[in-house]
Amino acid sequence: MKQAQFRLAVSTKGRGIYCVSREVCSWVRQHDIQSGLLTLFIPHTSASLLIQENADPDVLADLNRFFNRLVPDGDSLFQHRAEGPDDMPAHIRSALTQTQLSIPVQGNEPSLGIWQGIYLFEHRTHPHNREVILHLIGEVDPQPWGV
Repeated sequence: MKQAQFRLAVSTKGRGIYCVSREVCSWVRQHDIQSGLLTLFIPHTSASLLIQENADPDVLADLNRFFNRLVPDGDSLFQHRAEGPDDMPAHIRSALTQTQLSIPVQGNEPSLGIWQGIYLFEHRTHPHNREVILHLIGEVDPQPWGV
């Protein structure tokens, strides 16, 4: 059994969906895990993680528009405004999405579907430096089932 951890730094330009697939897959390949599990965790309360379509950019644009309509900035419902009108909506968006992903690893690659990518979803309107913690565990040379 082999394990590895890494903190992936991601600089955002403000609200949006940022692809991190290339960086994540490259890091996994460095560890020669043939069969295992990759866990990603974002230690922030105003950003989240997604596995989503990676072929048509309209999907990501539509997701952004949907969340803008669902949780608008500056809604009078919210009391928490200490960090600006986008802060409480960012917390709600994060609560509705995911802070952790688990992805099987097979053949030294995350087992993503052909149209799937890994994304950081920035919910704040201003640029931020985010971290995604990657944890990989698995076998370098797995034994066949039943042996």
